[in-house]
Amino acid sequence: MAGAPPERVPLSLVDGAGGRRRTTAAVLVVVVLAAAVGGVVGLIGGRVPALVAAAVVAVPLGLLAWGSARRQVWLEGSQVVARTFGKRRVDLRTARGLELVVTDLRGTRTVGLLVSGDDKRAVNVSLAVYSGTGGRELGILVLRKLADLLAGSENTAGLVFSQLLVAQLRAEAKGEPAPDRPLYRLASVAPEGRLAQRLKPEAITRFVASLD
Repeated sequence: MAGAPPERVPLSLVDGAGGRRRTTAAVLVVVVLAAAVGGVVGLIGGRVPALVAAAVVAVPLGLLAWGSARRQVWLEGSQVVARTFGKRRVDLRTARGLELVVTDLRGTRTVGLLVSGDDKRAVNVSLAVYSGTGGRELGILVLRKLADLLAGSENTAGLVFSQLLVAQLRAEAKGEPAPDRPLYRLASVAPEGRLAQRLKPEAITRFVASLD
């Protein structure tokens, strides 16, 4: 229908139930930590300081937990949209920056595509998360949409990332195990001991060129 808004395609590696469980766990951690701090302060200073200390801990951590629970990323036409406390939009066709970021948290590695616009506001799209020899990846249709949009990007790096995603789709279609797929291989070669690191564009270009 003419004038209809573009379809909203979720870009998430966590289903609704998994997200709710993580939010519940985060809230419980905040409550326990605030209660513990308040209890210690209460033993020394009394009830009022205990309540103040508990609030000082609970409020910022609670806001972080709420923001994490609220965060959503989706594809809307050619735009990647992220919502936490506000919304950020970056058009893949005109993106100024395209980078691959690997985060390592307690042995779990997440591969993300960091997309930034002219205003330098960036959105991180998680493409896959791996732990051990398995993990979760964005669905086939979503990766295909991203690959198509990146192939038509004005940013010359877009074609490289498009070819990377196409190689990932090809590996999945062949039924290759996670360790043999391109995104897993990139995640595994990133040095350990860093919470987040951006892979060098020239290294990604060489890696993609070496793929079948």
